[in-house]
Amino acid sequence: MACNVLHVLGRYCAPTAFHSNPKRLPFTTTTHTPSVHHFRRQLSVATEAEEDSEVHIPIAGEDKHIPTTTGKNNLGVESHKKSFYPRKNQVVELVCESLAYKGKGICKIAESGFVVMCDRALPGERFLGRITRMKKGRFAEVKKLNTISPHNDSVVAPCEHAADCGGCKTQNLAYHAQVWAKEQQVRDLIIHIGRFPILGPGSVDYMKPILPCDVQFYYRNKMEFSFGTKSWRPGDVVQGHDSLYANKSALGLHVPGCFDKILPINNCLLQHKIANQVLAIVQDCWQHPASNVSAYDVHTHSGFLKHLTLRAGRDQKGLPTLMVNFVTSSYKPELLQPIVWKIIDNIPEVVSIVNNINTSVGNTSIGEEEYILHGNSTITECLRGLVFEISANSFFQTNTYQAEKLYQLIEEAANLRGDGSEIVLDLFCGTGTIGLTLAKKVKNVYGYEVVPQAVADARRNAERNDIQNAKFIEGDLNKIGDDFGNEFPCPDIVITDPNRPGMHTKLIRFLLKLRASRIIYVSCNPATCARDLDYLCHGLPESNMPGAYQLKGVQPVDMFPHTPHIECVCLLELC
Repeated sequence: MACNVLHVLGRYCAPTAFHSNPKRLPFTTTTHTPSVHHFRRQLSVATEAEEDSEVHIPIAGEDKHIPTTTGKNNLGVESHKKSFYPRKNQVVELVCESLAYKGKGICKIAESGFVVMCDRALPGERFLGRITRMKKGRFAEVKKLNTISPHNDSVVAPCEHAADCGGCKTQNLAYHAQVWAKEQQVRDLIIHIGRFPILGPGSVDYMKPILPCDVQFYYRNKMEFSFGTKSWRPGDVVQGHDSLYANKSALGLHVPGCFDKILPINNCLLQHKIANQVLAIVQDCWQHPASNVSAYDVHTHSGFLKHLTLRAGRDQKGLPTLMVNFVTSSYKPELLQPIVWKIIDNIPEVVSIVNNINTSVGNTSIGEEEYILHGNSTITECLRGLVFEISANSFFQTNTYQAEKLYQLIEEAANLRGDGSEIVLDLFCGTGTIGLTLAKKVKNVYGYEVVPQAVADARRNAERNDIQNAKFIEGDLNKIGDDFGNEFPCPDIVITDPNRPGMHTKLIRFLLKLRASRIIYVSCNPATCARDLDYLCHGLPESNMPGAYQLKGVQPVDMFPHTPHIECVCLLELC
């Protein structure tokens, strides 16, 4: 399978074949020579930024000055020479070659080398598409019209919104094919960004088979919906109209790429079934003629309702509970009271209804103030024998079922001695869930996190579970060495779980100097993960620092079926 990353990033850098010398891979540029780290960041970010207008896909024999055609095929669609460049709104025949990270199909115009990206295109599929966007004449995006010959594992998406909401990009692909594609994407990134040659004579296969998710629908414990003044519905793509929308208020999900248009949603197949019951009640009530509430308008900055966030949990008996969070532009509880009463009367599992107030013109879902409208300010979730309190704005693993398996994999990778003598450094610890699940088997856990509320949640959860050997500290790990870090204990195990951009080079330098016996890298972005693994194992040339670790294993985990997102657990051991 060709490396998807290399399709997407032609002009930034061109990795050559692997060398027996485990030094850094050479790079070539066409314009300027920024730092190597800058190149690596561009390469990793490109795998998730398919809409980057600067992306260049090199095409053999291309000549942008001579667009030519060779007539039409038997479908009435123009066939093209390799020098062909399509026009916006032109209908072309395409062949999908592979899935890029983030789930878009990498396609080529039939009988041409021109590369386009298309949502919901599947490898091996031949289809008609309409050009919707051109990127400097070198790269295009298309809207899929109809299939000529399908992928062998294509299925009918069970959700009516799958083609439009942007959340479930691969519902039209059988699940076994989804996880296979995700595993191949991780493998490609580890090879080409991480420079770990896991194929060929004498190489070591670090990749483990992906861990699929047994629960493929209704697995999300949190969903955020938005209110808006422009209701959107799919338009006639064949005639060149991407969408139709009216000046009518709606509650649903943002249309991909449109901050002001809302696709109305009455039922989501990913969120908890009880959450769908709440969503149906809110949809029924908020636009009732007797209601006095209005949707927030992002253009005029007027209106009341901004967001609806639904969070599901479990009590200590394992029974489902639910939190409802209304995000509004001001505090007017009397306007929400009829909806609150309707929810309470019909859904006893709802144990918390809160109101976050966001008075800013920004449309974020986190408020400056929070008021309790019903029940408690938190719900609970049980995970690996511990009980966690979750507030409206707390971070918590979105798929509780798969999080149990993820944390088990982390514990297995830690390979604890069992005598309670080890020190664990938990970086980007969030609300402390990973560190707390290990705390009773080690001497001490030290967690570091930049978000104050997350640190407070971690401390509260430690107290609730009577864990006294876990300490959580607020600090920005991107500034390690400048503001803090000297007080770090000497750990046996480092667990790092950064957000999508990965680790800053300051932190990587710190870890190379710290020289813990094992590092467990938990990643939600395999591209930046591969880049950071390269630094830890092969070194940081800008700092003249050699690598200090050996990669022992990469375990992909499918936390989010029907989406392009992939989690990985990687084990590194000190050389």
